Amino acid sequence: MSKTNPGNYFEDFRLGQKIVHATPRTVTAGDQALYVALYGSRFAVQSSDEFARAIGYARAPIDDLLTFHIVFGKTVPDVSLNAVANLGYAECRFLAPVYPGDTLATTSEVIGLKENSNGKTGTVYVRSVGTNQRGEVVLSYVRWVMVRKGDEQAKIAEQLVPTLVAVVAPEQLGRALPKLALSGWDNALAGSAHRFGDYAVGERIDHVDGMTVEESDHMLATRLYQNTAKVHFNQFTEAKGRFGRRLIYGGHVISLVRALSFNGLGNSFHIAAINGGRHVAPLFAGGTVHGWSEVLDKADVPGQAGAGALRLRSRATVDLPCAAFPTEDGKPGEAGVILDLDYWVVLPK
Repeated sequence: MSKTNPGNYFEDFRLGQKIVHATPRTVTAGDQALYVALYGSRFAVQSSDEFARAIGYARAPIDDLLTFHIVFGKTVPDVSLNAVANLGYAECRFLAPVYPGDTLATTSEVIGLKENSNGKTGTVYVRSVGTNQRGEVVLSYVRWVMVRKGDEQAKIAEQLVPTLVAVVAPEQLGRALPKLALSGWDNALAGSAHRFGDYAVGERIDHVDGMTVEESDHMLATRLYQNTAKVHFNQFTEAKGRFGRRLIYGGHVISLVRALSFNGLGNSFHIAAINGGRHVAPLFAGGTVHGWSEVLDKADVPGQAGAGALRLRSRATVDLPCAAFPTEDGKPGEAGVILDLDYWVVLPK
């Protein structure tokens, strides 16, 4: 019996299967510093202990997306080592703050399976849950991923496409927030004068800046998250693949557009939920990422009188500035939209 792990193929999954993922990860201030070095995120709450304490946090929390990527990364060896593509996300909720020194672990349940008509691949739906050292759930989300079959003749006994909620309801937002004291919010230090009431449904915001991605950026990032997906690391094998080069982890694009959104949404200090997302086209090193956002909805945050939530639809593009708010899907290796993300952020009123 081999001692090495070839990863799971589509036929290896079963509905209701529960997976405990290796390995627990203690998150440090060093991880947060490297995250800033990779994306240039400037949000004040995650940057300053003193700013965070002034509005009710124990100290500066770990960036929400760093939490997401670490929890996600644990799932890769078991769920998507043999993936063709990560297809989408839903029902993602941030449920407790994560601070330096917290230890995160991840478990998943297979909630859906659907073989593709080509008989070579299938889509696996999993609900993954990240917990801290106290057993508190810090993050819960669903993702679906296209996975290769190891044996194209293998029969899939039971299939199901799960029904998922399109939008996380406003009454479920804000679980990861402490009791906020937003009278302590300082616009000048936060870098933006625009609060919740300054945004209107239907408003579009060009985040203006662009960031070119180098091979070293996404290689460092995926290793930081202990994400072992083959397509990101192994140029020897990927040179023989469809694109002839390594793909950049889709979550890297999510973090880039979030960091770029500081220009226009500088007071949006917390991601409360991700309603859904699509990786429309792959990104390769050398591409320059831009982004823009549209305000889809506004809501109060339960139990937080001084805070409001904006539902945003952010699009990331490659080699295409966003002054004209582009919506056309890109194609591999060509300019266009590469990410379409629907999520809730929290701002002071």
